[in-house]
Amino acid sequence: MDMSVFDLFKIGIGPSSSHTVGPMVAARRFLVESGVLEQAVGVEAHLYGSLALTGVGHATDKAVILGLMGETPQDVDPDAVEDKLAEAELDGELKLLGEKTVPFSARTNLVWHKASTLPEHPNGMRFVLHLADGSIVERIYYSVGGGFITAAGESQARAADAPAASVPFPFDTMAQLLEQGRRHGLSIPHMLRANECARMSNGQLDEGLDNIWSVMRACICHGLVTEGRLPGGLNVRRRAAGLWKQAQQSQQQPLNALPHDAVQQVSLYAMAVNEENAAGGRVVTAPTNGAAGIIPAVLRYYAEDCRPIDPVRGVRDFLLTSAAIGMLCKKNASISGAEVGCQGEVGVACAMAAAGLVAALGGSNEQIENAAEIGIEHHLGMTCDPIGGLVQIPCIERNGMGAIKAITAASLALKGDGTHFVSLDSVIETMRQTGADMQVKYKETSLGGLAVHVVTVNHAAC
Repeated sequence: MDMSVFDLFKIGIGPSSSHTVGPMVAARRFLVESGVLEQAVGVEAHLYGSLALTGVGHATDKAVILGLMGETPQDVDPDAVEDKLAEAELDGELKLLGEKTVPFSARTNLVWHKASTLPEHPNGMRFVLHLADGSIVERIYYSVGGGFITAAGESQARAADAPAASVPFPFDTMAQLLEQGRRHGLSIPHMLRANECARMSNGQLDEGLDNIWSVMRACICHGLVTEGRLPGGLNVRRRAAGLWKQAQQSQQQPLNALPHDAVQQVSLYAMAVNEENAAGGRVVTAPTNGAAGIIPAVLRYYAEDCRPIDPVRGVRDFLLTSAAIGMLCKKNASISGAEVGCQGEVGVACAMAAAGLVAALGGSNEQIENAAEIGIEHHLGMTCDPIGGLVQIPCIERNGMGAIKAITAASLALKGDGTHFVSLDSVIETMRQTGADMQVKYKETSLGGLAVHVVTVNHAAC
């Protein structure tokens, strides 16, 4: 498994890991790898498939331009994005990687191919660099989910040529990971820690994990106090902050509190994150931006409501364990909504959070697997049908529901002895096959499901 916990958890900006983070990384990588930037006189970006169909709603156009400027998802200032883009459009030019100025207009230099796709993935991009001598340099990239990108042919070449990762506990399936645990008498977070420490020091790992949790926690906090309307044209009102105020007032008046108020708080954490994501704020891909609220919400539930004896260690074990589940889903199925629907985003995030919570609470490896399996199983077949191509409806509420399902899955697993009928590997393979069988219009195109039935009937009400 040639993947790290920090491949699954990446700090970036909203609203989409595959449509915002990935294209930004790809655009910058194209220019860096071109080797002829000083000869450039123009640049084009061609967007295909899901990137073209929902690209404006997912801010793909903005991401590509920022990437061409040399910005990176982890370092770009979300509050400065609109000013940067407005200035570039007003000037009619871009400074590629901050070095070489060429004429540019989003209206003409970004080309949307809504009726065609490239062969390796629904999220395809073709970049063209025009040189002073009349020649061009072009390359195709794919945004394959969770902010991961590959160049054309790169994933096949890796599969054929890449040697096995030199880690102490290699695994490509959950069955292999469980067998490693039985053979060595080790927990899943212990084995994942050992694998990560083959790449970095223990201190670097902990620092990175703590930073991920810090950004997640800050995102929740910002979302719980920020009101207003989300951008994009649907005029969706941010609800987390108002509902959070109600929840706090309810706690001060316990006679008026309802039994489900505590559960509602967890869903509000998740919704707060995804409202931040929809607004283009700073979030952690977990494993995607569209599903970024579930893991932070369940982590905060663990840290504040589960009364952990060692919360720092628990959070780290949670993240390591959840990353293991995400790695298995990405390797053996997909975490891309454009490839398998929302089962690969919210479904996978739910499974990751459920497994992480069981690990943090001291559950066995078999209970961890059981929790993850429950999390995915009850999202099988979930489509990705964002209204208006925006990561708002149903995405924000869907994260709140996914967080509650994750806690329920963890509770069910912890109350058992780890014995269960359906394996995680079987459910991941089912998710892959279900995604392959799913009609394209239900896979992040905004051509089916809620995306057409709500907008066409009642757009003004949104």
